[in-house]
Amino acid sequence: MDYTAFIPVRGGSKSIPLKNIKLFCGKPLIYWTISAAHEIENIKSIVIATDSSEIENVVKSFNFPKVKIYHRKEENAQDTSSTESVMLEYLEGATQENEGFILIQATSPLLVSDDLRNGLKIHQKKDSVLSCVNEKRFFWNTDGTSKNYDYLNRPRRQDFEGDLMENGAFYINSVAKILEGENRLSGDIGISVMANYTAVEIDEPDDWLIAENLMQRHILKNKSKKEIKLFLTDVDGVLTDAGMYYSEYGDEFKKFNTHDGMAFQLLREKGIKTGIITSENTKLVERRAKKLKVDFLIQGKRDGGKLESALEIANKLNIGLDQVAYIGDDINCKQLLESVGFAACPLNATPKIKRIHNIKQLLTKGGEGAVREWVEYLFH
Repeated sequence: MDYTAFIPVRGGSKSIPLKNIKLFCGKPLIYWTISAAHEIENIKSIVIATDSSEIENVVKSFNFPKVKIYHRKEENAQDTSSTESVMLEYLEGATQENEGFILIQATSPLLVSDDLRNGLKIHQKKDSVLSCVNEKRFFWNTDGTSKNYDYLNRPRRQDFEGDLMENGAFYINSVAKILEGENRLSGDIGISVMANYTAVEIDEPDDWLIAENLMQRHILKNKSKKEIKLFLTDVDGVLTDAGMYYSEYGDEFKKFNTHDGMAFQLLREKGIKTGIITSENTKLVERRAKKLKVDFLIQGKRDGGKLESALEIANKLNIGLDQVAYIGDDINCKQLLESVGFAACPLNATPKIKRIHNIKQLLTKGGEGAVREWVEYLFH
């Protein structure tokens, strides 16, 4: 059976404004659920139902071929609108009622492709499926009676069966059954149990902090260094010491480090593409890039222009930003550092850059071999 993955996202979140595209572990929140769905072969399309042009533009920048944008009606994009309302709105025009349908919540970024595969396997035997976690907690009623255990014979947690709790990550059904029952679930319902740490859903700022820590601990820690396909660097303050040197005749000089030159050779030997993205636009940098034999040189890019340039290169190579390593040192590098899979800054980086979540702070200053240290850290 072929499936459509459906991810509804509004632009009007009150607790965390535009939370669906707020950076979560270096990428917009919605990126993670799209990425998980995109890896499933029989998910043929991923529909992002939104009322926000900002969300639409961010989603399009991911360059996921299966993704389609659906412009949800304003009446179904209110604080009081139910998920069912926008889901049914979209399915009103559905012609493939024999297809499967997966409702995925963008506020559950800890969802991974294996969770979806498990759910789809269960759906082969059940009418519909929902994701849950096994919550081993002792619950009480308001009248002072215990709800799910005998307090006179308190079990050990390891012997306690616990209760299944919806984690809101995904729901699977067929298009026909959803239209018939006007609900995400129907018939004989199967349970797809996910890891306990996936119980967190992002609704409040505190949820965000908890979920990011869980993502780092349980999912991103297993990211392989072999995933890096592109290595990018800034110039001033990274390949140089950030100094501006002038002769009495007004000629400009920059001090580069030969150890960084060897770093680029090591990257070439591993088959990794390299590039320089810098705010400056000088012949001096052009000559240095030629000497280093970099594959891409983009000059004169400030602020968001660096991120746009990196996306252009990644699209040419048909890779995601999660496969990109970047080293930068100042505020005009911030957006790109927050977006790549592997981010680093030299010892002399500005404080705001050093505070970026999950950035690798090197022990070497720019112009003194910081790029070489970063390359050796990544591949040795």
